[in-house]
Amino acid sequence: MKPMDIDDGCDRFLDHLKVERNLSPHTLDSYARDLRQLATFFDARGVRDLRRVDGSHLTAFLLERTRAGVSGRSRARALSAIRGLFRFLRVERLLDADPTALLDSPRLARKLPVVLGLSEIDRLLAAPDRRTARGLRDAAMLETMYATGLRVSELVKLRPEDLDLEAGYLRAFGKGRKQRLVPLGQVAQDLLREYLPVRPARPGALFLSRLGRGMTRQSFWKIVAAYARAAGIDKPISPHKLRHSFATHLLERGADLRAVQAMLGHADVSTTQIYTHVSRARLLDLYKRHHPRA
Repeated sequence: MKPMDIDDGCDRFLDHLKVERNLSPHTLDSYARDLRQLATFFDARGVRDLRRVDGSHLTAFLLERTRAGVSGRSRARALSAIRGLFRFLRVERLLDADPTALLDSPRLARKLPVVLGLSEIDRLLAAPDRRTARGLRDAAMLETMYATGLRVSELVKLRPEDLDLEAGYLRAFGKGRKQRLVPLGQVAQDLLREYLPVRPARPGALFLSRLGRGMTRQSFWKIVAAYARAAGIDKPISPHKLRHSFATHLLERGADLRAVQAMLGHADVSTTQIYTHVSRARLLDLYKRHHPRA
């Protein structure tokens, strides 16, 4: 079997992820960055042929990342990209063996997500001035995100035709362009009905910037942060906190875990289960602060 150049192997794998797996540009960028770092590491050691790579080479790479202060989460993501690369090349019969087979993944301590309380959510959602077109747009975005638990990338990609306000649902496209239907609350439906007539009559994204272009993730992040400051919320705030709050508040009120998993678009219920830990932690905190015998 002829040598397998590392750059060629990485390019084939990334093309596979883009064309066959239909991964998002953000995920592809992360994989490409991790694999470039691997290629740079091997270049410095004179390793160009992936057929010569074994577990010791990869362990040395991960140790070097640890010494460089790279977090366990980032190292785990890099290892996932590396595993995917070698498995792909093995399936394509471009390599004889998979050197990642015996590698252990870094153990990660799962951080509990930061969640807004109900009074904080109320203040945040009430912050936009709904008497203006811009304020009405912002209020509709914030309310839609909290009502549905969408990822910010899903929110900014919504189009008017993805809404079914009569039935009370919207259609979201998640990772890998997987489609799901998510229910909308009555408040979000009413705000969207108010927003749609003042939205510029342009095809494309539902939520538009003042220049008439689709809202970006970065722009919405700034909008959320500005309204959080105006609402007097001193927690670290981001659009994803609304998603965390959506899931936690549902589970605290008895929602079924599988239903929340479906609404969030999680492929694995274990990803959703972290919100049950948040609920227990918050309940314990409430108990300790308010029970006379705590």
